[in-house]
Amino acid sequence: MSSNKSPNPYNGAPPKYLNDFSKALASEVRILLGEVGKLRDERRQLQFEIAELMAVKSKHGAGGEYSPNWTPPPSQEPPAPPPMATTPPPIDDGPVQARPAWKVVHKSTRRERVPKSLPAPAPPPPMPAIEASKPAMPAWAQWRPNPAMMPPSVAPPPVSPRPMTPTARPGLFGPPTPPPK
Repeated sequence: MSSNKSPNPYNGAPPKYLNDFSKALASEVRILLGEVGKLRDERRQLQFEIAELMAVKSKHGAGGEYSPNWTPPPSQEPPAPPPMATTPPPIDDGPVQARPAWKVVHKSTRRERVPKSLPAPAPPPPMPAIEASKPAMPAWAQWRPNPAMMPPSVAPPPVSPRPMTPTARPGLFGPPTPPPK
């Protein structure tokens, strides 16, 4: 009898039939989860449609926004009816021609005003000729700096015998927290 009693009687890899069964089960579970997801989405869509229909019903039902027997509240004094003017009855000469529905738009002709004795514009100054670039040079070499725009030369700072310490950089939310002591 061996003293090694482990809960798993198999040493090493599980048998092939267990591996095949777990793969088949995993694929079935995946399919079922997909179906459950579709059913959940359909349920949410139906609940949304039911809520919309109930909202429409409450608007059109008794006491809703679009109630058919709604009347404005009575005011203090009812408005006086407009006085009936006695107008002669219209003369019935036959059918009256209705105005056409199409509106005809006539394009207006605009006349440009002739300016009063403005002097002729001065001819622009001639452009200086551009030097032809040398084809053997690369494109970046064709650029020539303007000597008037050159920055003044700055003398290098004196070298210190001590090693340079990095400058403190402010972080995104302020200076960094000092290390614990």
